[in-house]
Amino acid sequence: MKPFDWPACALLLLSSCVRPAPLAVLGQVPEFQLTSQTGQPFDGKTLDGHIWVADFIYTTCTGPCPLMSAHMRQVQNSTAEMPDVRLVSITVDPTHDTPAVLAEYAKHFKQDPARWFFLTGDQARLNDLGVNGFKLNSVDGSLTHSTRFVLVDRRRRIRGYYIAGEDGFMPKLLHDIRQLEREPS
Repeated sequence: MKPFDWPACALLLLSSCVRPAPLAVLGQVPEFQLTSQTGQPFDGKTLDGHIWVADFIYTTCTGPCPLMSAHMRQVQNSTAEMPDVRLVSITVDPTHDTPAVLAEYAKHFKQDPARWFFLTGDQARLNDLGVNGFKLNSVDGSLTHSTRFVLVDRRRRIRGYYIAGEDGFMPKLLHDIRQLEREPS
């Protein structure tokens, strides 16, 4: 019979009690009204009470946008068991990216319409949201935009930025989503 290892047991008990530090609050996303890929008005309040990930893309992009959308599909698939998680892709090209164009783009990336929303709207409103809301990029017609994903908690607080293509960003993003899921509402 093996002797009982008290120090190892105590360490195991302590490690199971240690909670990760809460994610910092990096900002607050304001209320917003845009238009979804269905052509229906989309009120940002519908995201209240949900954890969500946002990015800025445009459908004719031949650079990072298709890869970013593939990453969003990966987040969608990896969080399928978490019905509270939502995804939001916002266009930086509202002149071209009409609801119909966004709907076709969404189909290409196998969007779950109950969880992943593609949004467009008035350029000034999108610009205000990109610059002042998410603190990422302007929507000024230049089609330049950030390749960051933004993690938002149930109270519209920004809790993380994740750079697409950075090593280990997807496991970190998924870890942080799970951490937010465990936070009290």
